[in-house]
Amino acid sequence: MNLRKRLRETSEPHTSALNDILFILLLFFLIISTLANPNVIKLSIPKAKSDTKAKQTVVVSIDPEQHFFVGTHATNADSLQSAIQQVVARSQDAEPTVIINADKKAEAESIVAVMRAARALNLRTVLAIDKEGK
Repeated sequence: MNLRKRLRETSEPHTSALNDILFILLLFFLIISTLANPNVIKLSIPKAKSDTKAKQTVVVSIDPEQHFFVGTHATNADSLQSAIQQVVARSQDAEPTVIINADKKAEAESIVAVMRAARALNLRTVLAIDKEGK
């Protein structure tokens, strides 16, 4: 009969590499959290190194009395889309652009009408402004 106490060895997992793994994970999540900010509004801001103008395919002007001019030809709001389409078809540019020259007293509804007509034709629109802000 064996009455001696047996020495039982308890098994322990090796945790020496666990500290390294946790440090790497912590570093990874800190870097990712600074890059991904959900409260940021993404805007496409135009950038230019010099004061150059985009090629003007179609210029639509709106005077204070809400009259539309495609180029130098007067047109009404109903035929605005067809007038823009005719000028674009004649120019045959790769990326046609509609430049909107609106008077200060032009109503927002008139400007939006030009933008809707250009959007229906899948054209880019640019609103021309006074550089000095007068």
